[in-house]
Amino acid sequence: MTIVQDPAGTPVEPHPLDHPGWASLTGAHRHLAQLHGRAARYQPDVSPFGVLAPDADARAWDDVIALAGPDAVWSLAGVDLTPPDTFRIEWSGPGVQMVDATVDARTDPEAIRLTAADVPEMLDLVARTRPGPFERRTIELGTYLGIRRGGALVAMAGERMHPPGHTEISAVCTDPAHRGQGLGTRLVLAVAAGIRARGEVPFLHAAATNTGAIALYEKLGFVLRRHTTFSAVRTPAE
Repeated sequence: MTIVQDPAGTPVEPHPLDHPGWASLTGAHRHLAQLHGRAARYQPDVSPFGVLAPDADARAWDDVIALAGPDAVWSLAGVDLTPPDTFRIEWSGPGVQMVDATVDARTDPEAIRLTAADVPEMLDLVARTRPGPFERRTIELGTYLGIRRGGALVAMAGERMHPPGHTEISAVCTDPAHRGQGLGTRLVLAVAAGIRARGEVPFLHAAATNTGAIALYEKLGFVLRRHTTFSAVRTPAE
């Protein structure tokens, strides 16, 4: 295990956002987690993401196999440890983690709280807009807000990882026919307002290649905190 120290040599407590997935799965989202040794993941119908413990070593990949099973895809959130040669990397890409600095968080009179009854429409919107992974029970991760037009759900945003003192904003998407109206921005600010009301700090992740989204989030008052990696690996076949 690596002990982080300040310039004077004093041990520094790790920041919750350094390993937000592990902090969530062993904390606020423990009831939605599957853990084995130094590996953890969300229940598959909640989210595909899995992580390794901050102090994980090469033995943690055996824990991944125990959780995922043989010849299974494991989506990794912010894991820098290189898998053994028996694993196959399905894809990998750089990402950024951004945190609220000067966001003008505010409630929105048109934003409604979505419930389990709205999940079919949420899944349909996600299928058409592809904001990232969203499963049948993803709504259980936190608050999701939406905007309807003509009775139809046309935009949404919500909460995902929940490390101590922080909540991630995720699943921001707008129906193509309703883009250009600022609906996604309004929902991000409304979700951020709910997070702030709990005394927590909003944060989010984006693909490093999604420069348009990053520029928008910077304009809203989010700042880059760290670079990270998102990837998926396939476990060895039996």
